Amino acid sequence: MLHSSDNAPKPNYAPSTTNPAPVKTMTAPIDQATIGRSVVIKGEISGAESLYIDGRIEGTVSFGDHRVTVGRNGVVAANITAREVVIMGKVTGNIECSDRVDIRSEGSLTGDIVSQRISIEDGAMLKGTVQVKSTEVKADLKAMSAAAGKSH
Repeated sequence: MLHSSDNAPKPNYAPSTTNPAPVKTMTAPIDQATIGRSVVIKGEISGAESLYIDGRIEGTVSFGDHRVTVGRNGVVAANITAREVVIMGKVTGNIECSDRVDIRSEGSLTGDIVSQRISIEDGAMLKGTVQVKSTEVKADLKAMSAAAGKSH
């Protein structure tokens, strides 16, 4: 004998009145400008976002609070000021970083570095001087602890 579907127990499903937020599969895109392989720029470049250079630049590059990445095809003849610099191409010029310089194995730098931290992979080329400066935060903490010790 066949059972009627009308007599079958029905599951208790309450229709949802609110739609759940869709699941994000990607993180939010990072604001980053890109200079492509065929682009040649001569002059001053500055901005308020990260910069990826795969082309050629001559002049100065100023991205004080952001990252500047020189891609494998990038050729830069410029002084670079940034929070972080990653070199995978060729850079000729001085670099001043508030955080870190990272020269990858295929990268080369001819110039001086002033930074808090530096990383140079095996195979990378560096010709110039390196000055590692201490963080101002450590100096401020020492000053505050010394002042706190005197107040007692």
